[in-house]
Amino acid sequence: MKERPILFSAPMVRAILDGSKTQTRRVVKLPPAPDHLGQWEATSVGGGGVYDQHGRKIPYQGAIWHTRTGKVICSPHGQPGDRLWVRETFCPIYPQDPAYNGGQPIEYDYAATYQHGDRLGDHLGVKKVWKPSIHMPRTASRILLEVTGVRVERLQDISEADAIAEGIEGSLGVYRDYHQDDGIFAYGQDSYRSLWELINGPGSWEANPWAWVVEFKRINMTHEH
Repeated sequence: MKERPILFSAPMVRAILDGSKTQTRRVVKLPPAPDHLGQWEATSVGGGGVYDQHGRKIPYQGAIWHTRTGKVICSPHGQPGDRLWVRETFCPIYPQDPAYNGGQPIEYDYAATYQHGDRLGDHLGVKKVWKPSIHMPRTASRILLEVTGVRVERLQDISEADAIAEGIEGSLGVYRDYHQDDGIFAYGQDSYRSLWELINGPGSWEANPWAWVVEFKRINMTHEH
């Protein structure tokens, strides 16, 4: 079992915390290969009696391979049973005691769930300095996920159920249009498309890249702010 960091935006962190997000899609980064000599296709590895060179059993998981070169690529985001610790925008909190001369923070606040006024400094006009998620250390992470499944598919092949499992916002049978403040969609797939384009930029959906589909469950939460 290995642990790896993974970045999530504030809306996706909230979706994980409320239990509505159990999947994430990440673009497969493919090495150069001549298109006229084979192509990339989804496959699977592991399972059954498959072991690595050290005798460790390799769980069944999705992968991608090139039909000409035979090169197989497994997910860089872990395999079933591995853990992912979530990096998110955060703020370390230090003691107010003047005698404190450095060291580790005593706790952390998290932008995804922080409410203005939660700290005394908010009422005193103290500006909160948020740190980007990429700089979050392991000790500050409050969310730990266990990978339950990995597969590869084209981005546009996402099903309605999987779009909803991506944590899109919705209620009363309609789903948010992330391009418009008051926009809605009748289908989760359309909502997810708008979310993907918001995150990855115009044209990113039409490009229809291969994507890692990582399914997970939350196994603990150590901080509450």
